[in-house]
Amino acid sequence: MGGLIAIYRKELGDYFSSYRFVILFALIAMVSFITSYIAAISLRESIAQDAMRGRFLFLMLFSTEGARFSMIQFVAFFGPLIGLFLGFDAINRERAHGTLVKMVSQPIYRDAVINGKFLAGVTVITVMIVAIVLVISGFGLTLLGVVPEVEEILRIAVYVVISIFYISFWLGVSILFSILFRSTATSALASVAAWILLSFVIFFGASAVANAVAPVDQRGGGDMETLMRNVQITETVSLFSPMVLYTNSTATIVDPKVKTTKSFILQGPWEQILSTRFQNPLSLSQSLVVVIPHLISLVAITFICFAVSYTVFMVQEIKM
Repeated sequence: MGGLIAIYRKELGDYFSSYRFVILFALIAMVSFITSYIAAISLRESIAQDAMRGRFLFLMLFSTEGARFSMIQFVAFFGPLIGLFLGFDAINRERAHGTLVKMVSQPIYRDAVINGKFLAGVTVITVMIVAIVLVISGFGLTLLGVVPEVEEILRIAVYVVISIFYISFWLGVSILFSILFRSTATSALASVAAWILLSFVIFFGASAVANAVAPVDQRGGGDMETLMRNVQITETVSLFSPMVLYTNSTATIVDPKVKTTKSFILQGPWEQILSTRFQNPLSLSQSLVVVIPHLISLVAITFICFAVSYTVFMVQEIKM
């Protein structure tokens, strides 16, 4: 335990004292604040014109689009860069400087090295996300003049936890590549390639796979069964992207009016009548029930990715 604490404290000191962390945090925070500020101004104008009433106005600060995207969309697209930049040289940097051999030659177990580095990275991610959310919440209190309800605070807390797990998954990916490759440039390139593949290629390639398996006439022809199969295949393939898991779950948590993560639902006449009668927003417990499969999947891939990194590091030979 003493070795783990020593590595943890060392990594925290390295992170918070590095220019890379300062530049990354400043960039992410600046874009987040600008996006939220524009969204808050738009919401304030809507409230002043009585165009927007009801509950959960404070949550709209995170879901309303500001400068082309909302806070949720910004974290979904660019949040992984935080995890990738924090961990792409976690192990191979120690190899290059010759400090990895010195660390494991001390009374420090090998697993304390990777555990300490991962926990320190998660701590830094937590500090960054919590700080950004608190500042954005301050924007809401100042610009909107709306005090959040207890359920809104709980929903924001759940959103923060989901964001931490999401970015921690990419931290685990970058640490894995830093173990597999001795060159920091190679591990950084592989991390970015994995981000592009899992976030964009799968997301945009899902429709191509669906059209190949169940082609749909773009002019609106075709039967409903083929259309439903096309949509189902698209959504199933998209779930292999962590970005889709994160976006669907956080959109449902932050917006209580969202009642499903599916993009297309076929309803009969009676179902349409029932849906029009039940327009009330979901409670937090009901929203959690809707997104629990996505949350379990997101937490699972985070632990699996770190477990693979842990296993590879423990069996890998350490030498100069």
